Amino acid sequence: MNRFTDQTVLITGGTSGMGLATAHRFVAEGAHVIVTGRTRARLDAAVEELGPRASGIVADAADSGAMDALMETIRDRHGQLDSLFANAGTGTFLPFEKITEPDFDHGVDINFKGVFFTLQKALPLLADGGSIVINASWTLHRGNSVLTLYSPTKAAVHNLARTLAASLAPRAIRVNSVSPGYIDTPMYPAAALTTSEAEAVTGQIVAGRFGRPEEVASAVAFLASADASYINGQDLVIDGGLVGAVPA
Repeated sequence: MNRFTDQTVLITGGTSGMGLATAHRFVAEGAHVIVTGRTRARLDAAVEELGPRASGIVADAADSGAMDALMETIRDRHGQLDSLFANAGTGTFLPFEKITEPDFDHGVDINFKGVFFTLQKALPLLADGGSIVINASWTLHRGNSVLTLYSPTKAAVHNLARTLAASLAPRAIRVNSVSPGYIDTPMYPAAALTTSEAEAVTGQIVAGRFGRPEEVASAVAFLASADASYINGQDLVIDGGLVGAVPA
Protein backbone atom coordinates (compact mmCIF):
# COMPACT_ATOMS: atom_id res chain seq x y z
CA MET A 1 0.00 0.00 0.00
CA ASN A 2 1.08 3.57 -0.66
CA ARG A 3 -1.57 5.52 1.19
CA PHE A 4 0.82 8.31 2.19
CA THR A 5 2.84 8.90 -0.97
CA ASP A 6 4.69 12.24 -0.68
CA GLN A 7 2.81 13.19 2.48
CA THR A 8 4.69 14.62 5.46
CA VAL A 9 4.19 13.00 8.85
CA LEU A 10 5.50 14.06 12.27
CA ILE A 11 6.00 11.44 14.98
CA THR A 12 7.07 12.64 18.42
CA GLY A 13 9.07 10.19 20.48
CA GLY A 14 9.95 8.29 17.33
CA THR A 15 13.32 6.77 18.21
CA SER A 16 12.14 3.44 19.63
CA GLY A 17 9.16 1.24 20.39
CA MET A 18 5.77 2.20 19.00
CA GLY A 19 7.00 5.52 17.62
CA LEU A 20 9.81 3.96 15.60
CA ALA A 21 7.59 1.12 14.36
CA THR A 22 5.01 3.67 13.21
CA ALA A 23 7.70 5.66 11.45
CA HIS A 24 8.71 2.51 9.58
CA ARG A 25 5.09 1.96 8.54
CA PHE A 26 4.63 5.47 7.18
CA VAL A 27 7.96 5.35 5.33
CA ALA A 28 6.98 2.01 3.80
CA GLU A 29 3.77 3.62 2.54
CA GLY A 30 5.53 6.51 0.84
CA ALA A 31 5.59 9.28 3.46
CA HIS A 32 8.32 11.69 4.39
CA VAL A 33 8.64 11.15 8.14
CA ILE A 34 10.04 13.47 10.79
CA VAL A 35 10.82 11.83 14.11
CA THR A 36 11.70 13.64 17.33
CA GLY A 37 13.64 12.57 20.37
CA ARG A 38 15.66 14.08 23.16
CA THR A 39 19.12 12.81 22.19
CA ARG A 40 20.97 13.23 18.92
CA ALA A 41 22.62 9.80 19.06
CA ARG A 42 19.30 7.94 19.28
CA LEU A 43 17.79 10.13 16.57
CA ASP A 44 20.68 9.50 14.23
CA ALA A 45 20.40 5.75 14.79
CA ALA A 46 16.66 5.83 14.11
CA VAL A 47 17.02 7.89 10.93
CA GLU A 48 19.76 5.59 9.63
CA GLU A 49 17.43 2.65 10.23
CA LEU A 50 14.47 4.39 8.57
CA GLY A 51 16.32 5.48 5.45
CA PRO A 52 16.37 8.56 3.22
CA ARG A 53 12.67 9.40 3.53
CA ALA A 54 13.14 10.13 7.24
CA SER A 55 14.73 12.95 9.20
CA GLY A 56 15.24 13.54 12.90
CA ILE A 57 14.98 16.69 14.98
CA VAL A 58 16.05 16.94 18.61
CA ALA A 59 13.05 18.19 20.59
CA ASP A 60 11.71 17.59 24.09
CA ALA A 61 7.91 17.44 23.98
CA ALA A 62 7.73 19.07 27.43
CA ASP A 63 9.75 22.09 26.28
CA SER A 64 7.50 24.71 24.67
CA GLY A 65 10.42 26.56 23.12
CA ALA A 66 11.73 23.35 21.58
CA MET A 67 8.32 22.74 20.04
CA ASP A 68 8.34 26.23 18.52
CA ALA A 69 11.76 25.54 16.99
CA LEU A 70 10.59 22.14 15.74
CA MET A 71 7.60 23.60 13.91
CA GLU A 72 9.70 26.36 12.37
CA THR A 73 12.16 23.77 11.05
CA ILE A 74 9.33 21.69 9.60
CA ARG A 75 7.86 24.79 7.94
CA ASP A 76 11.22 25.63 6.36
CA ARG A 77 11.91 22.09 5.13
CA HIS A 78 8.47 20.78 4.21
CA GLY A 79 5.96 23.64 4.22
CA GLN A 80 3.18 21.66 5.89
CA LEU A 81 2.21 18.48 7.74
CA ASP A 82 -0.37 15.96 6.58
CA SER A 83 -0.48 13.80 9.71
CA LEU A 84 0.84 13.87 13.25
CA PHE A 85 1.28 11.02 15.72
CA ALA A 86 1.65 12.50 19.22
CA ASN A 87 3.47 9.56 20.73
CA ALA A 88 6.01 10.99 23.18
CA GLY A 89 5.23 10.00 26.74
CA THR A 90 6.60 8.78 30.04
CA GLY A 91 5.53 6.44 32.80
CA THR A 92 5.39 7.04 36.55
CA PHE A 93 4.29 3.80 38.16
CA LEU A 94 3.80 4.46 41.87
CA PRO A 95 1.00 4.08 44.41
CA PHE A 96 -1.06 7.22 44.96
CA GLU A 97 0.39 7.99 48.39
CA LYS A 98 3.99 7.84 47.13
CA ILE A 99 3.66 10.27 44.22
CA THR A 100 5.55 13.51 44.91
CA GLU A 101 4.91 16.92 43.42
CA PRO A 102 7.99 16.60 41.16
CA ASP A 103 6.65 13.21 39.98
CA PHE A 104 3.30 14.86 39.24
CA ASP A 105 4.85 17.78 37.37
CA HIS A 106 7.07 15.48 35.29
CA GLY A 107 4.23 13.15 34.31
CA VAL A 108 1.77 15.90 33.45
CA ASP A 109 4.39 18.01 31.66
CA ILE A 110 5.23 15.23 29.21
CA ASN A 111 2.02 13.20 28.91
CA PHE A 112 -0.54 15.99 28.84
CA LYS A 113 0.98 19.45 28.64
CA GLY A 114 3.52 18.25 26.08
CA VAL A 115 0.85 16.70 23.86
CA PHE A 116 -1.45 19.71 24.26
CA PHE A 117 1.11 22.27 23.13
CA THR A 118 2.66 20.03 20.47
CA LEU A 119 -0.73 19.89 18.79
CA GLN A 120 -1.44 23.57 19.31
CA LYS A 121 1.87 24.58 17.76
CA ALA A 122 1.50 22.10 14.89
CA LEU A 123 -1.98 23.26 13.86
CA PRO A 124 -0.84 26.14 11.62
CA LEU A 125 1.22 23.60 9.65
CA LEU A 126 -1.39 20.86 9.48
CA ALA A 127 -3.16 20.66 6.14
CA ASP A 128 -6.93 20.87 6.00
CA GLY A 129 -8.22 17.32 5.81
CA GLY A 130 -5.24 16.08 7.78
CA SER A 131 -5.14 13.67 10.69
CA ILE A 132 -3.95 13.65 14.29
CA VAL A 133 -3.51 10.46 16.31
CA ILE A 134 -2.64 10.62 20.01
CA ASN A 135 -1.07 7.74 21.91
CA ALA A 136 -3.23 7.16 24.99
CA SER A 137 -3.32 3.83 26.90
CA TRP A 138 -5.54 0.92 27.86
CA THR A 139 -5.19 2.21 31.43
CA LEU A 140 -7.68 5.00 30.77
CA HIS A 141 -10.34 2.27 30.55
CA ARG A 142 -9.43 0.24 33.63
CA GLY A 143 -8.22 1.19 37.12
CA ASN A 144 -4.81 0.04 38.34
CA SER A 145 -3.43 0.75 41.80
CA VAL A 146 0.06 1.81 40.65
CA LEU A 147 -1.11 3.96 37.74
CA THR A 148 -2.79 6.78 39.66
CA LEU A 149 -0.76 9.42 37.83
CA TYR A 150 -0.14 7.76 34.47
CA SER A 151 -3.77 6.75 33.85
CA PRO A 152 -5.29 10.21 34.40
CA THR A 153 -2.80 11.79 31.99
CA LYS A 154 -3.78 9.27 29.34
CA ALA A 155 -7.47 9.86 29.99
CA ALA A 156 -6.76 13.56 29.52
CA VAL A 157 -5.20 13.13 26.08
CA HIS A 158 -8.04 10.91 24.90
CA ASN A 159 -10.52 13.57 25.99
CA LEU A 160 -8.35 16.10 24.17
CA ALA A 161 -8.72 13.99 21.02
CA ARG A 162 -12.51 14.08 21.30
CA THR A 163 -12.53 17.80 22.03
CA LEU A 164 -10.25 18.64 19.12
CA ALA A 165 -12.29 16.43 16.79
CA ALA A 166 -15.14 18.86 17.41
CA SER A 167 -13.13 22.08 17.32
CA LEU A 168 -11.17 21.17 14.17
CA ALA A 169 -14.18 19.91 12.23
CA PRO A 170 -14.39 23.10 10.12
CA ARG A 171 -10.94 22.21 8.73
CA ALA A 172 -11.88 18.54 8.24
CA ILE A 173 -9.00 17.50 10.49
CA ARG A 174 -9.77 14.18 12.14
CA VAL A 175 -8.46 13.53 15.67
CA ASN A 176 -8.40 10.10 17.28
CA SER A 177 -6.44 8.26 19.94
CA VAL A 178 -5.05 4.75 20.25
CA SER A 179 -4.91 2.86 23.53
CA PRO A 180 -2.24 0.17 23.39
CA GLY A 181 -2.29 -2.65 25.92
CA TYR A 182 0.83 -4.48 27.03
CA ILE A 183 3.20 -3.87 24.12
CA ASP A 184 6.73 -5.28 24.13
CA THR A 185 8.78 -2.05 23.97
CA PRO A 186 11.89 -0.63 25.66
CA MET A 187 9.54 1.15 28.09
CA TYR A 188 7.96 -2.18 29.12
CA PRO A 189 10.12 -5.02 27.78
CA ALA A 190 8.64 -8.48 28.08
CA ALA A 191 12.12 -9.97 28.44
CA ALA A 192 12.72 -7.98 31.64
CA LEU A 193 9.89 -9.78 33.45
CA THR A 194 10.30 -12.97 35.41
CA THR A 195 8.41 -16.01 34.17
CA SER A 196 5.77 -15.57 36.86
CA GLU A 197 5.41 -11.85 36.14
CA ALA A 198 5.00 -12.49 32.42
CA GLU A 199 2.43 -15.21 33.09
CA ALA A 200 0.50 -12.85 35.37
CA VAL A 201 0.34 -10.27 32.57
CA THR A 202 -0.46 -12.58 29.67
CA GLY A 203 -3.01 -14.41 31.80
CA GLN A 204 -5.16 -11.26 31.70
CA ILE A 205 -5.03 -11.03 27.90
CA VAL A 206 -7.40 -13.00 25.68
CA ALA A 207 -4.73 -13.16 22.97
CA GLY A 208 -2.38 -14.70 25.54
CA ARG A 209 0.66 -12.62 24.59
CA PHE A 210 2.21 -9.19 24.54
CA GLY A 211 1.47 -7.00 21.56
CA ARG A 212 4.12 -5.93 19.06
CA PRO A 213 4.93 -2.28 18.22
CA GLU A 214 4.14 -3.05 14.58
CA GLU A 215 0.56 -3.90 15.54
CA VAL A 216 0.12 -0.44 17.03
CA ALA A 217 1.77 1.09 13.97
CA SER A 218 -0.79 -0.58 11.70
CA ALA A 219 -3.63 0.94 13.72
CA VAL A 220 -2.10 4.41 13.69
CA ALA A 221 -1.56 4.25 9.93
CA PHE A 222 -5.17 3.14 9.44
CA LEU A 223 -6.53 6.05 11.49
CA ALA A 224 -4.32 8.52 9.62
CA SER A 225 -5.38 7.22 6.23
CA ALA A 226 -8.38 7.83 3.99
CA ASP A 227 -9.53 4.33 4.98
CA ALA A 228 -10.65 5.91 8.28
CA SER A 229 -12.24 8.98 6.71
CA TYR A 230 -15.44 8.62 8.79
CA ILE A 231 -13.71 7.85 12.08
CA ASN A 232 -13.30 10.87 14.32
CA GLY A 233 -13.08 11.52 18.05
CA GLN A 234 -12.62 7.82 18.80
CA ASP A 235 -10.25 5.70 20.86
CA LEU A 236 -9.01 2.49 19.24
CA VAL A 237 -7.99 -0.04 21.90
CA ILE A 238 -5.14 -2.31 20.74
CA ASP A 239 -4.81 -4.71 23.63
CA GLY A 240 -5.46 -8.29 22.54
CA GLY A 241 -8.72 -8.29 24.48
CA LEU A 242 -7.29 -7.08 27.82
CA VAL A 243 -9.98 -4.50 28.56
CA GLY A 244 -13.01 -5.90 26.79
CA ALA A 245 -12.99 -9.62 27.59
CA VAL A 246 -12.03 -12.16 30.25
CA PRO A 247 -9.78 -15.06 29.17
CA ALA A 248 -11.32 -18.54 29.38
